[in-house]
Amino acid sequence: MVKKVTWYFFIFLCIVIGLYPLLYFFVDRSFGLLASKSPDLLKDTFWNIAFYGHIIFGGLALLIGWSQFSLKLRTQHINWHKGIGKIYIISVLISGLCGIYIGFYATGGLISQTGFIGLGLVWLSTTLLGFKSIKEGNIKQHQNFMTFSYAACFAAVMLRIWLPLLTISIGDFIPAYRIVAWLCWVPNIIVAYFIVKLKK
Repeated sequence: MVKKVTWYFFIFLCIVIGLYPLLYFFVDRSFGLLASKSPDLLKDTFWNIAFYGHIIFGGLALLIGWSQFSLKLRTQHINWHKGIGKIYIISVLISGLCGIYIGFYATGGLISQTGFIGLGLVWLSTTLLGFKSIKEGNIKQHQNFMTFSYAACFAAVMLRIWLPLLTISIGDFIPAYRIVAWLCWVPNIIVAYFIVKLKK
């Protein structure tokens, strides 16, 4: 029962945060993380393309990625699994590259920048390694790399959980954001490591 409830709660978070980027198209530009950006940066065309590319395709990856861990889908609907997997990989490539670019402009300076750029590099590399593994027919290695990939993708969820909690507890957005730039994904990767180890 606990495992089933945890699974459904996990799906709920992935869907809700996966749809979260839609809010940026219906609210004022001062919404969310955009409120911490300078007016000059918000007017930068290339940064805006990268920002929206990151949140749209990152949201899509989060929205569909959880289904790839469903044993029923993998065994009974293999074509669906392959199709969703292709969409996920393309979404990660676009969102990850855009994320690395906007990471150089992250609020909070070098600490935040290296945290988010590191996340982008881990997300891209584990996804590409997962794709390479399945092309070579190594299913087990593919599953392991994609576990790490989605753990990095799940950073979008953890950021939105940790950031308000840290901001309230510290009382200042900037140091909270510097912490969350690492806290939103490093523990995820550690959890993914233990999941992979337990499978072995």
